[in-house]
Amino acid sequence: MGPWRCLLLLPLLAPALRAQQQQFMEYVERRLSLLEERISQWHDQSSRYSTELRDFKNQVLGMLEAAEKEREAMRAEAESAAVRVDRLEREVDYLETQNPAPPCVEVDETLMDKQVATAKQRKNEKYTKLTDCSDTIASVRAMKILKRFGSTSGLWTKDAAGSSEKIYVFDGTANDTVYVFPRMREFTLFSATRKAARIKLPYPWVGTGHLVYDGHLYYIRQQGPSFQVIKFNLANKTVVDSSVFPAEEQIPVFGLSPFTYIEVSADEEGLWAIYATKEDEKNICLAKLDPGSLDIEQMWDTPCPRENAEGAFVVCGALHVVYNTRLPSRARVQCVFDVSGTLAPEDASLVYFPKRYGSHSSLKYSPRERQIYAWDDGYQIIYRMEMKKKLEV
Repeated sequence: MGPWRCLLLLPLLAPALRAQQQQFMEYVERRLSLLEERISQWHDQSSRYSTELRDFKNQVLGMLEAAEKEREAMRAEAESAAVRVDRLEREVDYLETQNPAPPCVEVDETLMDKQVATAKQRKNEKYTKLTDCSDTIASVRAMKILKRFGSTSGLWTKDAAGSSEKIYVFDGTANDTVYVFPRMREFTLFSATRKAARIKLPYPWVGTGHLVYDGHLYYIRQQGPSFQVIKFNLANKTVVDSSVFPAEEQIPVFGLSPFTYIEVSADEEGLWAIYATKEDEKNICLAKLDPGSLDIEQMWDTPCPRENAEGAFVVCGALHVVYNTRLPSRARVQCVFDVSGTLAPEDASLVYFPKRYGSHSSLKYSPRERQIYAWDDGYQIIYRMEMKKKLEV
């Protein structure tokens, strides 16, 4: 097609091109208008969201301030309640001291006749004291909770006669491994047993009535219906002696601690064995034990009942039995039996232990420290005792 023909077609195509250009411009304008409208909507929504977020933030800050005020108020109330509880405990201690509960000894004619007959039979078998110790417990002077270690029931103690600072731990009521910590510091600081030496015993123990005395471990072994007292040398790890305990048909010595059949205790006079038999199943028996030969030197039937008893220990030749309730309450020394006869049961102080966790599975008196190592529901506790002369109580 020649150039002159293109020039002839231009006037014909120009209107069509202008129409297309106009349509394209209108399309672009509509798209821009829609875009501007959406931008405007987004701006409005963003402003609204910003306002709502600011309002929500202010609301949350107000709620946090109110919660903080309530928390401070609750803390103040809790501190005030703790102060009132401590004051109430002190008042209860005072009232219980002024108005002691009567000893839970069941008195009937048969028991009275039996006690009279026993007294007549043994009136010439008076116990000859080895020391001039004439002290008795007046009160619990202080209490220190060391830690929580092991099972709910167990025993921990020091050597009751020697000067060693080692801590001996019997975890549970039936085992054959004793943990030994070099000092109180290691036992207190470390929760695991990696810092403790282990002593594997030749026979497993039963109960929590064991004792460390003058470098030896005296522990209880059960063989069928009978029980043995094993004397174990801690230095060379050998059994020095053993003896079948000379009591028939033994039963748990404490009503609230059914796992203990014999409680070996130490005081200023030496070793003692606390036990019970079916012959007199209501009351606790006491025996003087020779630490060298394990022979029984003398035996007593005490008036202290087994029912609600959770533990016992001997101080200056006097048996102190600790009582509680089935639902653990405040433990208390409510029965005292003095083998020398210098302290009448009615003249003994009624000693209360501070209420803490549950009930004691073991109470070990240290005559050289005048304190008790207790195991209370897995907590290891030290009770420091306030002492008085027997004639002053």
